[in-house]
Amino acid sequence: MTAASPTSRASSRPGIALGVSYEGRDPHLLELMLPHVDYIEVTPETMAEVRGDDIVLSPEILAELKNIDKEVRIIVHGVSLSIGSHDGWSPAYLRLLDELMEHVTVQWHSEHLGYTRVDGEHLGIMLAMPKTEQALDLVTERIGELQRHYGIPFLMENIVRVVPDCQGDYSDAGFLNAITARTGCGLILDIHNLECDEHNHGLDIATFLDELHGEHVRELHVACGVVHNGFMLDVHSRLTRPRTAALAQDAIREVATSAQVVVYEFMPEAVPGLGHAAIGHELSQLRQRFSGATP
Repeated sequence: MTAASPTSRASSRPGIALGVSYEGRDPHLLELMLPHVDYIEVTPETMAEVRGDDIVLSPEILAELKNIDKEVRIIVHGVSLSIGSHDGWSPAYLRLLDELMEHVTVQWHSEHLGYTRVDGEHLGIMLAMPKTEQALDLVTERIGELQRHYGIPFLMENIVRVVPDCQGDYSDAGFLNAITARTGCGLILDIHNLECDEHNHGLDIATFLDELHGEHVRELHVACGVVHNGFMLDVHSRLTRPRTAALAQDAIREVATSAQVVVYEFMPEAVPGLGHAAIGHELSQLRQRFSGATP
């Protein structure tokens, strides 16, 4: 399987492209967002439903995606592969991904650099991998399997550290650099996740970006969560803060100079609070900011 050629709609726009997350079942919202974006980011797990004894993709959501894949590019961002679990990743996720790629042209797919299961038990949260040589061997071998099987670009995303790191062999950026050096995979640079780690654990964002091999960044994420009991949470429930967007702009200009798209992420549970109009306005503002258009 190979990536599809760029659409004329996307390539005609100046600057970096804009994308947005969408989990289906809200056609009015999708219709409102489409004029502003070049990419739609989907997550197979959130498109899934139980039918009999099987977990399958929703036919209704698949139909939505088939109807728009000539207007925008589709990219996949998984959350439950658990690529860092010592006892193996999730075959259920891979079955959903296989099913999706049978029906929809996917430009590239991605996952979070972390794990959601230990000894077969779901944690109910995603934890960052230890930055050790052993963890590097494990994740790079699995990335290689994904690259060989699907034949389209695969990206890894930096995730929020829920707990402080254990002692490792690499820095945050150094671990990502080692993964890309071994596998040639791409990266998603999640700006809000960096802000969470800065707030919660004192990450120096400037030092991280200086060390990161930014030529591997294909995609950036912007989002906004909440601060609860002094802890900044990666809960995509707000409009993007000006600082987040400014950090993304700086990263594109100085580090991620080959990046193709900035994706605004929000959870479907946040839509009633945000409102369709506010989401549309947010995308319009982000389009102006990242395309170089005059407000």
